[in-house]
Amino acid sequence: MISNDIQGIGMTSQRTRDRLVDRLREKGIKNERVLEVVRTTPRHIFVDEAMAHRAYEDTALPIGHGQTISQPYIVARMTEILLEDGIPDVVLEVGTGSGYQSAILSRLVPKVYTVERISALLQKAREAHRKMGLMNVFSKHSDGSWGWAPNAPYQAIMVTAAPESVPPSLLEQLAVGGRLVIPVGTKDGVQQLKLYVRTNEGIEETTKESVRFVPLLDGAVR
Repeated sequence: MISNDIQGIGMTSQRTRDRLVDRLREKGIKNERVLEVVRTTPRHIFVDEAMAHRAYEDTALPIGHGQTISQPYIVARMTEILLEDGIPDVVLEVGTGSGYQSAILSRLVPKVYTVERISALLQKAREAHRKMGLMNVFSKHSDGSWGWAPNAPYQAIMVTAAPESVPPSLLEQLAVGGRLVIPVGTKDGVQQLKLYVRTNEGIEETTKESVRFVPLLDGAVR
């Protein structure tokens, strides 16, 4: 349940969230738990106030520092893929960004670890998580390509920016049976949303669909 102070009115009202979910369902999102969490999560608190009237459009929006909040369809699709084999106890998210994706995950899984390289974005995301009262999201300012090794192995890892190739450290931190959902490709070229599953024999790779993400960059910045 969304508290009254972040419920939203007009273009940020529950009615606009309901319409967004109808569009996602029409586009092929089938997981009803994911759809319900999108319906009841206030995306407008994860964007600047000037952009709040566009929060429930099915589009990516700028959040500063050359970054974006992902299109709701992509958020729902990546979450759906991550949870196809069941609910993991812990998820690692690489690229906190606005904090919206980790907020969605936090309402579906017991614990979320999230890493962001841009300190200013991480602080805003933490504020939004506090507004929602999320107590199961743990964040860190760091280079996301390193993952978060002390908490590994992970049953699920989601990456919300696109490397040209998958960082080896993320595959290493994936548990047997674990799932990694990640966009892979160049900034100006074709990017593919991929699923990697670790088995006892090695890594299985599946390509899901074409996507467009900001690039996954090295280093942590203030």
